[in-house]
Amino acid sequence: MILSNSGDPKMKNDPEFEGHVGSMLQRQKLDWDLARKNYEGLNQVLEKNFDFGHFTIKVQFNPSRIVSSSAKVDAKSIRERKCFLCPAHLPVEQESIAFGEEYLILMNPFPIFRRHLTIPLKGHIPQAIIDRLSDMLELARALPNYTLFYNGPQCGASAPDHMHFQAGVKGIMPLDEEFGRIIEKEGTILIARKDFRLSALKGILRNGIAMESGSIAQLIIFFKRLYDILKEVPGKEPLMNVLSSFENGIWRLIVFPRDRHRPKQFFQEGENGLLLSPASVDFGGVLITPREEDFYKMSKDLIVDIFQQVSMNTEKFDQLVENLLEMESK
Repeated sequence: MILSNSGDPKMKNDPEFEGHVGSMLQRQKLDWDLARKNYEGLNQVLEKNFDFGHFTIKVQFNPSRIVSSSAKVDAKSIRERKCFLCPAHLPVEQESIAFGEEYLILMNPFPIFRRHLTIPLKGHIPQAIIDRLSDMLELARALPNYTLFYNGPQCGASAPDHMHFQAGVKGIMPLDEEFGRIIEKEGTILIARKDFRLSALKGILRNGIAMESGSIAQLIIFFKRLYDILKEVPGKEPLMNVLSSFENGIWRLIVFPRDRHRPKQFFQEGENGLLLSPASVDFGGVLITPREEDFYKMSKDLIVDIFQQVSMNTEKFDQLVENLLEMESK
């Protein structure tokens, strides 16, 4: 199916913007000791691939990510630390590029990708996507060689008290390249129109909803429908991770609803323990293990077990799909 781009009059794309971001990353790697050390460390990270047929799960041993994976995100811990995303608390070495009036583009000094960005709001407000989805899509358009991602406040965000997105260069997460093949083999196309396609992703260990359109307005409409169905507790965001990208005039938005923040192994000690806190990158197909022993204990069975624990279970997901279709038919 070929989707058409209906355009969005609010979008003003600067073709040089991504180049400015790339230049900033290069300067930071030269001038900021912490960043240089951690980006050079990517040359030593260990990776292994697990082939599940029509999709792949990578496992990466990346010790610099222990800061994020082990982050304490309970209310008491957050109250007792300075917010590391607020402009006043950024390291003196940290450069930034403004995106509009509200956001800053920053290098992430604890990278998963060779180009890894953190994109916080300038103001200190809690992590919540419902009124910020259009911002995410605009960022995806401004950074077409990146995949944008959002970690919910209980789904991998190490700063749930400060609204932010992240971005990584396309192609590192297997899902970037596998999406079309997955839709063809395991995806269920729920809605197919000239300006919008809605699909259910199943059979890849983690259930997800994919939306594709050339219209931000269409994506917002369906995202809000999904959000309303998922919302169970008033005032509390549903558990979810969101990936977004832009190519050839079309946005792709993938939402992974969750059942749990962290697998049981995260809280266990000894041989059964596993320092793994799945977030958007993990759902994109790269499991991050900051401890070497966890990297070597990873297996297909363990990967299946982890995703079964943290992903929305199939019964709930099937009901979610049914509810979405009922809303569309009204």
